[in-house]
Amino acid sequence: MRATDAGTAAGLWLVVPCYGVGNHILGVLAQVPPWVEGIVCIDDACPEGSGQLVAARCDDPRVRVVTLAANQGVGGAVLAGYAEALRQGARIIVKVDGDGQMDLSQLARLVAPILLGQADYTKGNRFTHSRHLRPMPGIRMVGNTLLSFGAKLASGYWNLFDPTNGFTAIEAMVARQVLELPVARRYFFETDLLCHLGALRAVVRDVPMPARYGDERSHLRIRAALRPFAWGLLRNTRARLLRQYLVVDFPMATLEFLLGAVLLGFGISYGLANRGADPAGGAASAGIVMAAALPILIGVQLLLQALHHDLRAMPTEPIHPTLRAVEALEHRLRQATPTQSVIGAD
Repeated sequence: MRATDAGTAAGLWLVVPCYGVGNHILGVLAQVPPWVEGIVCIDDACPEGSGQLVAARCDDPRVRVVTLAANQGVGGAVLAGYAEALRQGARIIVKVDGDGQMDLSQLARLVAPILLGQADYTKGNRFTHSRHLRPMPGIRMVGNTLLSFGAKLASGYWNLFDPTNGFTAIEAMVARQVLELPVARRYFFETDLLCHLGALRAVVRDVPMPARYGDERSHLRIRAALRPFAWGLLRNTRARLLRQYLVVDFPMATLEFLLGAVLLGFGISYGLANRGADPAGGAASAGIVMAAALPILIGVQLLLQALHHDLRAMPTEPIHPTLRAVEALEHRLRQATPTQSVIGAD
């Protein structure tokens, strides 16, 4: 089967948020491969009128423009695009920024794991090779590295990196689930979405790809976004640990985590409280040192063991085949006549 036929048969749609991208959006749309079935451009109340520009100057029949009455942020625009693509019958939805930072030649690699049934959601990762990072500004490299660790802890996807990468693909049945969740609407969207996908037990895969930067303008203000990102990661980490280790299940890792945290806290507190226990000002006695060090050592070991369990608890089986099977079965049951239902029951 040719790539054109495969892409069309897959029901592949692009969602392109449009805000302040008037200088780039037409060039991005011109690069969309012919095997993409449809394109949804979301004008997020753009002051430059990006949506109007596309409607007036883009003659690609695959393009549909949706204009939002008020600015909803990148997350709100993407979710609106998901909803429209699903109404059009999409089976795989790819999110592409309108500023030209994403290399559409990587599109096939991005959607392949979903087409093969290996993943529910895929995302780009610019950190897989040093040559991919050369165009990336240093401040972004440091920020992405720190954010990646926080996202691993908050989402439970320890195998992922570069959580703010916006070049993503999602299977349609999983996208329907996402639309029902309270996903962040602003710049925390991509990271928050990973946390919600973790709660759904969806399989997420990284796809290596190079970074691209040109003359586009970034609307992200790092200092303004720092507090919401930090608070969001802390909130999602707390919610995940409570859900995964107290509500949904109570594995041995729960006891290891709780006991490890207690012993570590006790050892540190005891050591600090008794660091000046010798009236003569000398070193603390061997008994005090051992009473502080032993709980710390055991606590650290228990926490490492709990972390090992958490690493092994990542989702490994995609959920979209099951969701599609359930949908097909429910559709057949709805189409069945009352007589057929009674006969089936007998």
